[in-house]
Amino acid sequence: MKKLALVVLSLIATAAGLPAHAAAVVPVGNTSAEQPPIPGASSRRTQATNTTFQAKYRKIYGLLKSDAVLRGKIKGAAAAYGIEPIHIVGAIVGEHTYNVDAYDRLQTYYVKAISYLSSQLTFAYNGEDVSKFVQRPEFADCASRSGSYELWECRERVWNRSFRGKTVDGTSFPNDRFGATFFQPYYAGQTFGLGQLNPLTALQMSDLVHKVSGLPKLDVKDPNQVYKTIMDPDLTLAYVAATLKKAIDTYKNIAGFDISQNPGLTATLYNVGDPEARAYALRAENERRRTAGETQKLPEENYYGWLVNDKLPELEALF
Repeated sequence: MKKLALVVLSLIATAAGLPAHAAAVVPVGNTSAEQPPIPGASSRRTQATNTTFQAKYRKIYGLLKSDAVLRGKIKGAAAAYGIEPIHIVGAIVGEHTYNVDAYDRLQTYYVKAISYLSSQLTFAYNGEDVSKFVQRPEFADCASRSGSYELWECRERVWNRSFRGKTVDGTSFPNDRFGATFFQPYYAGQTFGLGQLNPLTALQMSDLVHKVSGLPKLDVKDPNQVYKTIMDPDLTLAYVAATLKKAIDTYKNIAGFDISQNPGLTATLYNVGDPEARAYALRAENERRRTAGETQKLPEENYYGWLVNDKLPELEALF
């Protein structure tokens, strides 16, 4: 199947002159014969807990296989956002294989969700709350953005351009992601829940989830509710589905690739984030290649998405 997918991908890559509205369907399968390198941080985190990637994969797979209620929730969330359940499964499996280990029971996530309502959380850096930080003049152009995704995506771009790794008004800001700097009050890099969502991602998806699922909009001034939402499986799956749907639509509309048939690619984007910037970069690269008469570049899976595609027969058997 993988060899067939690579052949089809090759045919897509050599196609030329597609209409502006057409999107090339990227079929199932990995573009790389071998898994891309796994980041050292993921390896160190796994070794520190005296486990292995294979053991972590078997654990999350076991939870999915044994819990029919969870599988039903995944199917429901996928249907609401017009995607296949395998995309949600791929994101969950990838996160719990390479990020944190899964809990043994779904009920544990509900217990954790309730605990965050009584925690004293803040979204801040060096004592400055993010709700105040984004009132700085550098963010003025973002005020006109009408949706939560557009608003927070704009603010993230401003962070990268004007603050990341720089000293502004006497404050030195780290050379790190906006989400890691302001939205992880326990320690940098921390994500939570079944989908291991970053709070910034949840805030971006708030309007879409409100529209599709009818859930209350998230407020950056209420970090406890944001974390409770991330931890509660009945709430977070909608955000996972929305994030994946956004990535699929973004690559289709901007980069000209329909990745809805390739769970490894959607899992990759779920892992690395910022699908819009990546889609624009891919489009620019392919415009350069077309001008030069070169073969276009296809979306590529990373180590995380590669695992999802490699395990696809086993994961699809869950449904």
